[in-house]
Amino acid sequence: MLKVLGRNNSSNVMKVLWACTELGLPFERSDVGGEFGMTPEYLAMNPNAVVPTIIDGDTVLWESNAIVRYLAEKHDAGGLWPTDRALRADMDRWMDWQQTVLGGAFRMVFWGLVRTPPEQQDHDAINAAIQASAKAFRMLDAKLEGRDFLGGDRLTMGDIPICGFVHRWYGIDIPGRPDDMPNLRAWYDRLCERPGFKQHVVDIPIT
Repeated sequence: MLKVLGRNNSSNVMKVLWACTELGLPFERSDVGGEFGMTPEYLAMNPNAVVPTIIDGDTVLWESNAIVRYLAEKHDAGGLWPTDRALRADMDRWMDWQQTVLGGAFRMVFWGLVRTPPEQQDHDAINAAIQASAKAFRMLDAKLEGRDFLGGDRLTMGDIPICGFVHRWYGIDIPGRPDDMPNLRAWYDRLCERPGFKQHVVDIPIT
């Protein structure tokens, strides 16, 4: 059985668990990282000292977006993993964008508002991060114009990595959060109707 190593409140672990549920894959998850720490055995598998890592038979893989791609291609080519080369490249692009643009912008929003005591919060840095995140989310809102999902009328691997970020964008009390992205909001509401998204993202406390 597929093994997923990582705490379930990590946005990177959420991606993988949601992907597994969309694919109908049985899996066993073990708590690793954060308050659970990391064993020498885990660090030998994942020298980056982050989560998640998966064990799929003889395959040991880390980096959450790579894991989503691997599982989607292995179990749902033509579905979550598009076989159309241009569409797949587009979804790859948005998966990379999540790491290079959205993740960098949103990190200070999350850490500043959720994981920093109020008396220690750097409000100037947080406000700048909110504006940078809004700029990124507006790019996503524009991409979603006239479509249900990033790839068109069905969910693909491109939608999955953004799950934790969009849920936190709407789930955290963010001062001055812009409310001018109707396509983004409709997409998020659409995702909330999917059992795997609800189970592995929405129902997990934001901590």
